[in-house]
Amino acid sequence: MTYENLDAKLVNALLGDGRASLRSLAEDLDVSVTTVSNHLSDLEEEGVIEGYTPRVDYDAVGYDVTAVIQLQVEGNALPDVTDTLRDHRQMTSVYEVTGDYDVIAIGKFENTDGMNDQIKELLTDPDIKASNTSVVLNAVSENEQFELEVDEEA
Repeated sequence: MTYENLDAKLVNALLGDGRASLRSLAEDLDVSVTTVSNHLSDLEEEGVIEGYTPRVDYDAVGYDVTAVIQLQVEGNALPDVTDTLRDHRQMTSVYEVTGDYDVIAIGKFENTDGMNDQIKELLTDPDIKASNTSVVLNAVSENEQFELEVDEEA
């Protein structure tokens, strides 16, 4: 087998089963265990694979309120606000964005009271000029990853 596309195929195999053994990956990809191990190490060192972690269904453990929080922030305070949000344990995603708002954060909460308390605490920051919060009614697709393209002609 040529090693063209091996990294993409390896990533795709792990997306399907993040707990796959080196041996099973090697068998599926028709390469040696050493080759799989070396390529995985390279992908980890390059930051392509950032880690191996369980995918938690937050609804199943009581965090069934999802909020999308949009914030307008004083220009020079953007790094401080995003750092605060990133460090908040219930914020699952934080983005700096273009448009009417500067930051979008996604948070998971046990109930709307808990959500309100957290948002009110956040809004005490004088660097936050305006906010808009939407509560998610139905998560159609969440935290999905997609397979990498593989050049079949290579």
